[in-house]
Amino acid sequence: MKGLSACLLGLLFLAGCADQGVKDQPKAAVEDRGATQAGADAKPAGRQSVAANPLKDPNNILSKRSVYYDFDKSDVKAEYKPMVEAHSKYLTGNKGAKVAVQGNCDERGSREYNIALGNRRADSVRKMMNVFGASDSQIEVVSFGEEKPRAACRDESCWKENRRSDIVYQGE
Repeated sequence: MKGLSACLLGLLFLAGCADQGVKDQPKAAVEDRGATQAGADAKPAGRQSVAANPLKDPNNILSKRSVYYDFDKSDVKAEYKPMVEAHSKYLTGNKGAKVAVQGNCDERGSREYNIALGNRRADSVRKMMNVFGASDSQIEVVSFGEEKPRAACRDESCWKENRRSDIVYQGE
């Protein structure tokens, strides 16, 4: 029995010494990466790529936000209808999302005329979004007239950049 007691005492002594060594060493950092997607190019949750947000993905039509107009016109050209439809479908599928459609003009015309024209431009986008299913409660129409030019020169190359409606999502 004396041999067994000595053996147990020796084991307790060794266990106590081993425990001492662990306490003195710094612990390794543990990183919680959360759930990952299956596949070779899986990304940790919480680290959204640009592609995960269709509004920011340059390869997605939703990253396009401007409708351009001819001089003194407010009708949405056929080339912009797929973009407006895509934004409408996004709003329909994301009931909490809201946009402001901001109408803009070039510097030609009086301030009052340009405010009215900017409003007609933004409203034409809103109406098209309604046709594609977006709710009026998700769309605000704003006219900046000539107050927010995208380009500053005084010729057609700049004026065509300033004749536009911009779709701006709430929080951007």
